[in-house]
Amino acid sequence: MLETLERGPKNGVWHSLIDKVYAQRTLQAAWEKVQANGGAGGVDRETIGMFARTAGKRIEELSRQLREGRYVPQPVRRVMIPKPGTTQERPLGIPTIRDRVVQTALRMVLEPIFERDFARESFGFRPGRSCQQALARVESLLAEGYTHVVDADLKSYFDTIPQAALLARMKAKVVDGRILKLVESFLQQGVMEESKGWSPTDTGTPQGGVISPLLANVYLDALDWKLHLGGWELVRYADDFVILCRTREHAEEVLAAVRHWCDEAGLQLHPQKTRLVDLGEPGGFDFLGYHFERTDRRWPREKSRISLENKLHRLTRRNCGANLAQLIGETLNPILRGWMNYFRQSSNAADFQSLDKYLRARLRAILRKRRGLRGPTLAQPLLRRTRTAQPGATLAFPTIQSLDGYSPHGEPDAVVPLVRFGGRGRLHSCLYPYLFMQRSTITWPP
Repeated sequence: MLETLERGPKNGVWHSLIDKVYAQRTLQAAWEKVQANGGAGGVDRETIGMFARTAGKRIEELSRQLREGRYVPQPVRRVMIPKPGTTQERPLGIPTIRDRVVQTALRMVLEPIFERDFARESFGFRPGRSCQQALARVESLLAEGYTHVVDADLKSYFDTIPQAALLARMKAKVVDGRILKLVESFLQQGVMEESKGWSPTDTGTPQGGVISPLLANVYLDALDWKLHLGGWELVRYADDFVILCRTREHAEEVLAAVRHWCDEAGLQLHPQKTRLVDLGEPGGFDFLGYHFERTDRRWPREKSRISLENKLHRLTRRNCGANLAQLIGETLNPILRGWMNYFRQSSNAADFQSLDKYLRARLRAILRKRRGLRGPTLAQPLLRRTRTAQPGATLAFPTIQSLDGYSPHGEPDAVVPLVRFGGRGRLHSCLYPYLFMQRSTITWPP
């Protein structure tokens, strides 16, 4: 199959693929991926651990059902979760473990076939491609003078994809009827909500499904190639995309073309989120968590910052009973590192400094609560030492294990010194306020 993938099938379409899906080695590899990803159970409430106890027999049974054409997916369990940065909620679909295994196996077989011919303008949910590559492409085009931007968003894209049109596009490459029937069964498996019961899914792709991102890319690939062949500079990540142009006239022209394509494809551009942006004027645009302003400035958008603050707020309540050293080292630091690694290209240090200040205040509040203190006196002596240090001086800080009175139960003496280190504008220093847990000296200034 790998050799055929490299040169492509003789007539351009794939005929027999279902045997690759129900092969036990494929299902075993799919189960290992599902197990590594974790997650909650579906409508049958079966967890990863429960499936793992009899994984061998379950995989044999799934293989037999797929081979005999008896496999039927169960409805997706729907729950409502908070929408980041807002007070609204959005639906989250949770398929059963068995359905996740089959969808993963199906994706493992289909993804190389479609990935081979996907346009280069698509970056979302593709192997070897990432948000950072999409952002780098946007920055490169801005630097080249593409300052008129079509900031576009497809309204409820995953929920509104016409299923018949999607299957027709899949048939252009895959004509194995059993594969297409399996895909269709996932499209029409329905959703189960506790307060409403079962509801059919006549449009869209499976909510929360492993196969959904691939199907979404398959449907939008026609738009990618249309703009590519037209010479337009598109950068797309799933249903969020921008088109960069040199003049406003070009931006208006390509926006009209995209609207026409969406009308024909049964999709709709979001009326509030789709707009034309001139980077020569204030306002800018948001893309993949960043806010772009002018051609050389970008920083975390407000919703991204608020989302992080809300997460930190939940983890650092004053009545938190967790061991403070573990809270900082095992919970907060991984979150901060991930946030910093993604937003490290920001041109605005103030966001990082304000988050640093906010988190330190939250941790000081925990310590004051435990000690029965009312004012921020705990870190003052250490702060005075930092402010008065001479250039080039080395400040020695105790590690967690060597602190006097350290208690593994989270008593007030189990304190990581809450002191700011790092110079003005040094983003990594501002966002990593607790890394000296693992080092005993810090050079000041850094």
